[in-house]
Amino acid sequence: MNEMTKTLRVGVIGGLGSLGSADVLLKTVRASQNLGSNDAIDISFDQKHFDDGSGVADERYNPLHRKFYVYNLLKEMQEKVDVALVPCFLSHTFISEIIPEVQCKVVNMFDALLEFQKSNFPNVKKIGVLTSSYVRKTKIFDNQYGHNLEIVYPDQLSQEHLMEAIYGRDGIKNGHHSGLCIEQLLECCDNLISQGVELIIPGLTEIPVLLSSLQSLVPVPILDSNSIYAEYALGLSSTKEQADFKLGVLGGVGPAATVDFMRKIVQLTKAERDQDHIKIVVEQNPQIPDRTANILGKGKDPSISMLATCLRLQADGAHAIAIPCNTAHAFVEQIQRHLNIPIINMLAAVVDHINQAEQSIKNVGILATSGTIKSRVYHDQIIKSGKHVLVPSAQHQNNVMEAIYGQNGVKAGFISGECSELLKGAILHLIEKGAEAIILGCTELPLIELPVKISENVILLDPTEILARRCVELAQA
Repeated sequence: MNEMTKTLRVGVIGGLGSLGSADVLLKTVRASQNLGSNDAIDISFDQKHFDDGSGVADERYNPLHRKFYVYNLLKEMQEKVDVALVPCFLSHTFISEIIPEVQCKVVNMFDALLEFQKSNFPNVKKIGVLTSSYVRKTKIFDNQYGHNLEIVYPDQLSQEHLMEAIYGRDGIKNGHHSGLCIEQLLECCDNLISQGVELIIPGLTEIPVLLSSLQSLVPVPILDSNSIYAEYALGLSSTKEQADFKLGVLGGVGPAATVDFMRKIVQLTKAERDQDHIKIVVEQNPQIPDRTANILGKGKDPSISMLATCLRLQADGAHAIAIPCNTAHAFVEQIQRHLNIPIINMLAAVVDHINQAEQSIKNVGILATSGTIKSRVYHDQIIKSGKHVLVPSAQHQNNVMEAIYGQNGVKAGFISGECSELLKGAILHLIEKGAEAIILGCTELPLIELPVKISENVILLDPTEILARRCVELAQA
């Protein structure tokens, strides 16, 4: 295939009305044949068993089962297509609920119809709509067409006949394409014309199947909504509209630090209501092998477990991943190359924060696990920024590890007492060595209670808070 050829992968959701779905599929195939030689179209059709009860979309219809059906099919289809067509007007009454949760572009039927009407019938002021009683009740046509156009529906008796023409024993859904159903559709069109409509839009995908039988007998244009939808979809870019930012969190490393990170994100987000907060998907996976133990040569490699967790977050629609664990960042570089979304580097964020907010600082102390110290991941970032790194003596490093992993340490659920005294001693030790700022470089360390006055002599940096702030900034950007 020529290098300049573009392939658009199009998916059509079936099962929402067999005739209408098949008609949209056929018209999508026909429309694809009219594209230029530099355009290639892959078309897939997906239909599962769908038991919608009676399936009659009257005023009492409950669309919940249909909603789940559409969502599940789109989730299955999203990795295989660029754009998806949902040929069902009823489904478009709730499609806005589904679009943010899938990763392919879902083509809106009303966008297609509005663009066609404005281009081809710009002077029309009154439009007649033939749709189900349920869709009519939702007023979606009235809302989509706004206040510039008047939307008109058949009167009550004609509406009943319209429902019979579609759902009745002699209706289109039961395989009838002539006789009573045509007579009832023509009656509805006549009723709309008597109300002064200049254009008729079928709001049921079954009606365009019989368009050739109707149009010659109706004195105003009837749009082929199925064909318009198919042609509009093929003209779209495969780029999906910008979805709400979703943050993926690789949690459980450790569990309490993950909860602390989530709490700080909520605290740092400017919000007046629930919906103003950031969408977050978390996998709390405490079974990931211990990072420090591996770096010290005493434990399993956590790389595969971390990568698998990140891939699940990516598959769930995350736009970026945060890992609230300092030591885990020793493995980030090798994991990142296998992902399509970025891991927000907590260590780089901390050093950026020091450079921007604390420019006069030259000596930076690190209190972290022995794995983080040995990996030198913080050393490399800090030295690159032109600052000097200070680490505890062997004895104080042992005390830091005891404060984290010990029987009375923070990972065992303690935040005061012995772990607090051990951490305080390590901080005072680094201050004596000349530290002007100290990174609490294990995400559990900020959970330990410390005397307020200890921070009067040094700046204590909480990487969890700095990472949370960076994530909030990224989401709001």
